[in-house]
Amino acid sequence: MMMKDKVVNGPQNATHRSLYHALGLTEEEQQRPLIAVVSSYNEIVPGHMNLDKIVDAVKLGVAMAGGTPIVFPAIAVCDGIAMGHEGMKYSLVTRDLIADSTEAMLKAHGFDGVVMVPNCDKNVPGLLMAAARVNIPAIFVSGGPMLAGRVDGKKTSLSSMFEAVGAYTAGKIDEARLTYCEKNTCPTCGSCSGMYTANSMNCLTEVLGMGLKGNGTIPAVYSARIELAKHAGMQIMELVRRNIRPRDIMTPAAIRNALTADMALGCSTNSMLHLPAIANECGVAFDLDLANEVSAVTPNLCHLAPAGPTYMEDLNAAGGVYAVLKELTKKNLLDTSVMTVTGKTLGENIADAVNIDTSVIRTVENPYSATGGIAVLHGNLAPEGSVVKRSAVLPEMLVHEGPARVFESEEDAQAAINEGKIKPGDVVVIRYEGPKGGPGMREMLNPTSAIMGMGLGNSVALITDGRFSGATRGACIGHVSPEAAAGGPIGIVKEGDIISIDIPNNKLELKISDEELAQRMASFVPKKKELSGYLKRYAALVSSGAKGAILNV
Repeated sequence: MMMKDKVVNGPQNATHRSLYHALGLTEEEQQRPLIAVVSSYNEIVPGHMNLDKIVDAVKLGVAMAGGTPIVFPAIAVCDGIAMGHEGMKYSLVTRDLIADSTEAMLKAHGFDGVVMVPNCDKNVPGLLMAAARVNIPAIFVSGGPMLAGRVDGKKTSLSSMFEAVGAYTAGKIDEARLTYCEKNTCPTCGSCSGMYTANSMNCLTEVLGMGLKGNGTIPAVYSARIELAKHAGMQIMELVRRNIRPRDIMTPAAIRNALTADMALGCSTNSMLHLPAIANECGVAFDLDLANEVSAVTPNLCHLAPAGPTYMEDLNAAGGVYAVLKELTKKNLLDTSVMTVTGKTLGENIADAVNIDTSVIRTVENPYSATGGIAVLHGNLAPEGSVVKRSAVLPEMLVHEGPARVFESEEDAQAAINEGKIKPGDVVVIRYEGPKGGPGMREMLNPTSAIMGMGLGNSVALITDGRFSGATRGACIGHVSPEAAAGGPIGIVKEGDIISIDIPNNKLELKISDEELAQRMASFVPKKKELSGYLKRYAALVSSGAKGAILNV
């Protein structure tokens, strides 16, 4: 029985049918499978301003294949616009709002299937969570990445813009140069052009099996993106016919495949929040330490911005996500038997994939490193773990030891950086920015970019119980857990304490004796903030960053 049969068919549902007639739906349309199209379109997020066209193409594809498409919206926050002020507290928290509201709409209206149309940072994981939770046939088609900008004839992206602000603050460039960069960095609609969180999650959606080939890499402005959307609309009808559901696809093996691809691609550290949350909705256990296990055997094959000079358009031209996966099969690192939304296995999908450009996608015989792009660090400063994008750390900063410069908020740290108070060798500590303490686990792109823009990237590290944008590069360690607000050791660090970072050996240590640590912890009382509204409820329910910042209910 179709889901719509509970709503549409039989005399007892005549009232429901009268409301469908009020929508202008004919009897013929009501008898076809009802397909939800969840649209993240809005006019404030550059990655979402083209989604109306994607949605129109999806609707056409659904109708061509014999379904009735019905659109409803999902909210979206632009992390770039929200960055560096109170707005960033509302970024991560929208992931759960998106999942909850989409669940409500799908459950309330008896849809037979759903096409999800997200693009930016929280919409993709939020909608993947909803898909797993509701577990009706589902497929994803994103809005696609932005083309790279051009500054002085060279490709650039949003991370370069944040660093330009740091360079301006340090007096390294003038206002005219800053304005030139501003007007040439983000030239098109789409998710920002590097391997930031949005593009990371859209690529991993392909790997999870929930999106068609090209979902993560076809640029937003390419007509191939419209074709992809039509095919997604047509393919949802095949998934409904065969009753292939998200939890049939997002299995433990598929989630491990996604983590493996994450390491090879050099994805955003935010994937270490989103993959555990998606796994949780699928009923799959996800231990953060799995990242190091997978990283130990997975070569890092891509250095897209901010880690290197290539961009999403280059990855697309080189063969896309499928070409990366094909490389990984040479070392038997993937389970290629898993089902996907194509109705075929992952192995069947990538059988003909070709790595066209080994300067963009290195071969497994010639990787950037033998281990993956993300590392989880443990130690007395992060007993439950912390996360760093190892592939974007300069070689000289992989091992570092220096004095702590302690700040109770991002704003305080940013002011100190701008005023030239941070010196080579320092370890900047920003606390009370975790899921509970922020609340909302703000991204620290402004301070990390300022450090790089001021020329301190080869000598200054930053650690936080908050998180980083995928645009962050350098020795930046986030997700320190437990966070300060939950009584974590990051809360007892004092100005001048020596902090030791050893990324190759996955260590993050506060260099004080066990006795001194115990004494400080015994007398530590975490600070509390006065909260109201949604943030108050979120802070009361949210778990550790090490557990994906999922809500405990």
